[in-house]
Amino acid sequence: MDTPTLLTHFRTHDVPLELSRGGEPVWDDAELHRSARLSDPEGYALLALVPGTLPWQRARVLLETLAASHDGLGAGTRATLAKATRALMFGLPPAYAVTALLAVRRLRANHKHTTRAIIAFVLEHPDADALIAARRPALADLFEHALGKSTARTCARLLAGSTRAGPAAEDAAYLRRNLLRFTADPAVACARVRALYAPGTYGALAPQEPPAPLDPVTEQPPVVTPTNRGDIAATLVHLYRGGPAAELRPALKGYVARVTRGLPRLAASVAVVLDTSGSMRGYGDREWAVMSQAMALRLVLAEVCERLTVVETGGTAQAPAGSADLAVALLDALGTGPDLVLIVTDGYENHLPGDLARVVVTLPRAGVTTPVVLCLAAFTRGDDLTLRDPAPELPRRSFWHQDDFAALLPWAFAHCGAGLDWIRTAMLARLEGGR
Repeated sequence: MDTPTLLTHFRTHDVPLELSRGGEPVWDDAELHRSARLSDPEGYALLALVPGTLPWQRARVLLETLAASHDGLGAGTRATLAKATRALMFGLPPAYAVTALLAVRRLRANHKHTTRAIIAFVLEHPDADALIAARRPALADLFEHALGKSTARTCARLLAGSTRAGPAAEDAAYLRRNLLRFTADPAVACARVRALYAPGTYGALAPQEPPAPLDPVTEQPPVVTPTNRGDIAATLVHLYRGGPAAELRPALKGYVARVTRGLPRLAASVAVVLDTSGSMRGYGDREWAVMSQAMALRLVLAEVCERLTVVETGGTAQAPAGSADLAVALLDALGTGPDLVLIVTDGYENHLPGDLARVVVTLPRAGVTTPVVLCLAAFTRGDDLTLRDPAPELPRRSFWHQDDFAALLPWAFAHCGAGLDWIRTAMLARLEGGR
């Protein structure tokens, strides 16, 4: 599984998953998903939980994981896949999840894990009552696929005919054996099955629901300033401006600890080329904004990476000035023997423009295989970075707020050998409620 390529695809390929008139799922990247799942079923499912993954890509992972057989997988892997699929079903906007589950039904996938997942979605989703009212035919179709049409309708008939005291003993045994053993709350499940088969009208669920809770969304404020782009960067700005270090430095340490709490350590050597040129300082309303965000990333990396080397180019992190020689700094960073190099810059190559690109193209010819990625520090989410790409051959990603680190770190670490294990551990922690 090519983890960097897959993560990039997950955050850029925003094409809907559709059902054809004949009912077959239509998705142009089915082979990519299938190959990734076959190479590492658990790792593939966990990658879908990485912040920044698009909802339609998460829907595809849900479809691929539920439609595939779990025969031959270990108990631990099956448990992880069950947790991951539940997180995706309940975390996706409902319209996306319903589409993915209908695709599973059209493929006639009917494994045990598929049955449990569909029953959980129909009867245990936090918004199940609204979903049943809005999409009753679709959810009834899913419910009958999971249990079998005859069994599902028998359960519904027994529940509809039961008294206030509950169903008769024989009926109760049938319900336990065929339905309630799949549910966490039998009373709620029974009520929702009654609603699912109750007469009435239904509406259309809006195709775009609020953002999925799988990713905390950082709303860009109406006016972006150097001090409203995350607590770490804001504290650094105050330090750069001469604020009271005795008060600010302990606060800074606490903010870094909060961001990195629960994150695993990356068992690799990472080198950072840090642009400390005059353009990183900025001026006017943006003074210190970009430099503080780059320094925030540096502080987070220092806590997460087992071995971190920083090569500054230009002035210094405390006094950015002059021009940055990114090409020479990259060669110096590679000389430390790292497993991964991050070039953290605003993208303005103000010393020998084009030099970095020429060095990057030459490295493979010189036998250098160390992965190098470009992390572009921006002022806002909407910055135009078209002319801020000093090395088009390098993988690149921008960041403007410290909340972007949740997606930036997995993407960057995926380029080195230890990255997949780091992502796996971090996403397992998310599943367990750690983050």
